[in-house]
Amino acid sequence: MTDSRVSSALPAGLPMAVPSAGLPEQVRIHEVGVRDGLQNEKATVPTEVKAEFVHRLADAGLTTIEATSFVHPGWVPQLADADTLLPLLADLAGRDPAVRLPVLVPNERGLERALGLGATEVAVFVSATESFARANLNRTLDEALEMAAPVVARARQAGARVRGYLSMCFGDPWEGPVPIGQVAATARRLYAMGCDELSLGDTIGVATPGHVTALLDALTGRDSDTGSGAAVPVEHLAVHFHDTYGQALANTLAALRCGVTVVDASAGGLGGCPYAKSATGNLATEDLVWMLNGLGIRTGVDLDRLSATSVWMAEHLGRPSPSRTVRALTHREQ
Repeated sequence: MTDSRVSSALPAGLPMAVPSAGLPEQVRIHEVGVRDGLQNEKATVPTEVKAEFVHRLADAGLTTIEATSFVHPGWVPQLADADTLLPLLADLAGRDPAVRLPVLVPNERGLERALGLGATEVAVFVSATESFARANLNRTLDEALEMAAPVVARARQAGARVRGYLSMCFGDPWEGPVPIGQVAATARRLYAMGCDELSLGDTIGVATPGHVTALLDALTGRDSDTGSGAAVPVEHLAVHFHDTYGQALANTLAALRCGVTVVDASAGGLGGCPYAKSATGNLATEDLVWMLNGLGIRTGVDLDRLSATSVWMAEHLGRPSPSRTVRALTHREQ
């Protein structure tokens, strides 16, 4: 007897789609490979190659592609060409109005530069721990939040959409496991500034599914021990996992079961964090898409085209892609 839940209409080489109860029908992937991925590379990728990377990702069906960061070149020299790169991407909006190109801004000066080049979506970042706030921003946690507040306010006044990144949500290389109440309280403060979306980062990749569920329950108010501040609606949350211990997909699935529908991922598994040396690559977008395809969850992403893009970028970087799905699909074609 045929199971009506199972779809066998997928092309050869793609997983059979078997939907699971309690999961969303669609997920929006927030692609971070161009920014979070390339900022951690030792070599500086030429601006024209970055622009081509963005265009290829858009052609593969990704609609949210974080393009660059307007930080001081001394902090992240790999992204020192932000002012040159953004104009090379101006044609994307005309080709497909659905494509969004958010950029990271560390302060008001960075925001001014981004807005001056036509950016309509920006992201700010803070840490859930004191140690990382000092290592990353040379500020206390409170000072980092105070620095982000006017950036969020000015961006909203300019009509820009604002995302807030909260790093070290599960573990810190100096402090160890981070208390859930501490993360929830900091996340609420960041969200209350006016962020449209809040991305919860497992910066060093130590989260496990139960921990993910507990944090999301606390943050959204499903757990009575929620700490201070109002709950954050789950539709305004995203997750950002690193795969240090091979838990990124399991953690993503746990987040989806909690109602999250926005997942950060990096094409080819590029990236890490230049300020947290124990952080390995981000969740590979291809690995995420393979899992979501298998669950019957729509993403709009062409997996073969995306995989080919990551192979192309890996050639420019002079090393193979760490994505298991990219390697498997490449081997299948060979």
